[in-house]
Amino acid sequence: MAETAKTATLSGAFRAARDRLAGAGVDNPALDARLIVEHFSGTTRKDAILMPDHVLGADVIAAIDAAITRRTTGEPVHRILGFREFYGLKLYLSPETLEPRPDTETLVDMVLPFVRETAEREGECRILDLGTGTGAIPLALLSQVEKAVAVGADISQGALTTARRNAEELGLANRFTAKKSDWFAKISGRFHLIVSNPPYIPSKDIDGLEQDVRDFDPHLALDGGDDGLDPYRIIAAGAAPHLERGGKIALEIGFDQRIDVTGIFREAGYELAVARHDLAGNDRALFFQR
Repeated sequence: MAETAKTATLSGAFRAARDRLAGAGVDNPALDARLIVEHFSGTTRKDAILMPDHVLGADVIAAIDAAITRRTTGEPVHRILGFREFYGLKLYLSPETLEPRPDTETLVDMVLPFVRETAEREGECRILDLGTGTGAIPLALLSQVEKAVAVGADISQGALTTARRNAEELGLANRFTAKKSDWFAKISGRFHLIVSNPPYIPSKDIDGLEQDVRDFDPHLALDGGDDGLDPYRIIAAGAAPHLERGGKIALEIGFDQRIDVTGIFREAGYELAVARHDLAGNDRALFFQR
């Protein structure tokens, strides 16, 4: 698009963006072009259909051009936009947070009935999310259950700032507390549910990840130690003093980690209650109870 005129129509801007992305070998160039053009022009899919000849100004064209350049160098489209939708919620991103992905919605779906039942029975459901990042998991649960409250813990101050912003933007700040803590180190009290999407990539595999993950997701949120299982050992060893009677632990896992993670928690006195697959049919979420 750098070679286009200072103004362009909505349809022309989309075609130019799509062609640049396709030429750079970007996957799904039409979808990414549409997301970028709509975001920076403030238009919608309906606008593209009803007013394709709508003229975009020079400032909009420049913003689209800069975004397309970033995408052609490998930066994920949602990093460029600065947000991503998760469980129907708009969540802002920052360099210190993972980009929430649809696979993690599997964990939310798995625990939601337990959160609802607990809230109705106890009058509230207290949730602890370890490594909260954007706050995606607890905020999704709070958005569905009015009697739920949550603490989102993270070692990254930048991530906590982003999680707080998301809670505020979603009108959930009165039920969400962002807490700086290295796992359980600064956590007090007991919870009905402990959840986590922890780092679970073995250290040796980080360099082989796809570029959009390796170069743009924070390694602190990816690296699970030599075998990718260190965070699960920490959670299994430290959870009991922070669980209410009848409380449960829900975890996201790597596609090949079910047996190992189940073994770690079995040794710590927990049994696997539920296991769920993601959209691709891979093991993705485990639910443990004592």
